Amino acid sequence: MRTRQSSLALLAVLSLLTADIFAQDLTLPNKSGTLKFAVIGDSGTGDSNQYRLAKVFMDIRQKFPYEFVIMVGDNMYGSQSTQDYVKKFERPYKPALDQGIKFYAALGNHDQPNQAMYKLFNMGGKRFYTFRPRAGVRFFALDSNYMDKEQLDWLQKELEASGSDWKIPFFHHPLYSSGGTHGSDTALRDQLEPLFVKNSVDVVFSGHDHFYERIKPQKGIQYFVSGGAGKVRKGDLQDEGLMAKGFDAGYHFMLLEIDGDQMHFQVISDFGKTIDSGVILRNRNQSKTTPGAGDPAVVTVPKPIPAGAKPSTATKQP
Repeated sequence: MRTRQSSLALLAVLSLLTADIFAQDLTLPNKSGTLKFAVIGDSGTGDSNQYRLAKVFMDIRQKFPYEFVIMVGDNMYGSQSTQDYVKKFERPYKPALDQGIKFYAALGNHDQPNQAMYKLFNMGGKRFYTFRPRAGVRFFALDSNYMDKEQLDWLQKELEASGSDWKIPFFHHPLYSSGGTHGSDTALRDQLEPLFVKNSVDVVFSGHDHFYERIKPQKGIQYFVSGGAGKVRKGDLQDEGLMAKGFDAGYHFMLLEIDGDQMHFQVISDFGKTIDSGVILRNRNQSKTTPGAGDPAVVTVPKPIPAGAKPSTATKQP
């Protein structure tokens, strides 16, 4: 009995210490009334690494009450039976699900198409879809595995009809990436980027490469690669001029907060440390017809990361 009480006391102390770390480390405004959400990618392994990051992800919501989560693909690796959905999704994110937090998924190359029918992924049975969490903000979940004419026509129509200040596409394969294993999907870029530029998209989220990367703005658009919520490919970042900030030494998730024309972001590692943060200023009435025109202003607020886990900045490691 005494041992059990001692263990409970230790857990309580650790919980308080964790809360203090998050309170000191959060750099977002965390204001009342703003739209708060999170991003995870390449998450569905069901192993201890996913669970460890998920614990940090759940704990930080006590300080930053994100309203929903977008998933940028590879939501499930390996077998995808009913029990796998429990092990690789429902169990690690149970505290958020119990509180009614919605997860909106996009399909990755490891995901079976029938994930679109899974109620807790909120895809409505469709491989591409859109949702509006509040006025002025609309998300577009795309299936980058098969970018056919049907999907492109749908996207063009939805972007043009949106009328939203913030139009935020998310999907699996990155248009820009410094990854040595996958890297930029230039064919997909040729299909999607003209639509993004034409319709004043400011921010795009993707995964696939197992690290975090903030790309230098391209044609007025801020691209993020966030593929490290369940897998990490250490040493895979190769800085060839695209990377503004990168991290391939650990797992991570992203926190976002939209406050008017500002989108604040913060990237948290599995050790609960900030690896990147800043704010993107939405472009209003700016031309995006030439490279570099209307690039979003990004003000970053660097924070220390755990000892021995430094962001990659140059060449691929062995």
